[in-house]
Amino acid sequence: MIRKMLNGDIDRVADIWLKTNLKAHYFISNQYWKSNYELVKEMMSQSEVYVFEVDKMIQGFVGLNDEYIEGIFVSDEMQSCGIGKLLLDYIKDKKVRLQLNVYQKNARAISFYQREGFIVQCEGLDEATGEKEYTMLWKQK
Repeated sequence: MIRKMLNGDIDRVADIWLKTNLKAHYFISNQYWKSNYELVKEMMSQSEVYVFEVDKMIQGFVGLNDEYIEGIFVSDEMQSCGIGKLLLDYIKDKKVRLQLNVYQKNARAISFYQREGFIVQCEGLDEATGEKEYTMLWKQK
């Protein structure tokens, strides 16, 4: 089930955010993610976040800032089970265009977004990490 995040969900959501970033972004220091943990928690509580719940346990979420996807995160044990696609389809129903940034070294995420109809718009550099990234765009047909 997908629903809006509630205040009581923040610890579980932030936990998924941290663990997923540490695993997917092995090329960025663990300290970077850990040092941003509290800030991200605060930002999430003020953002548009939708969670995916199975048996009252949050297994994934998507964070939005208007038409910008801040990220789609799925718990380690539930990755490759279709949750990311369900979350993406859910927000595609709400928006006519979506944009996101993804690290170029995150090949798995790039291929997921391309499979879901996103196209690379341009290349950039994430100033905070020094990593190259793509800006990707999806438009409703």
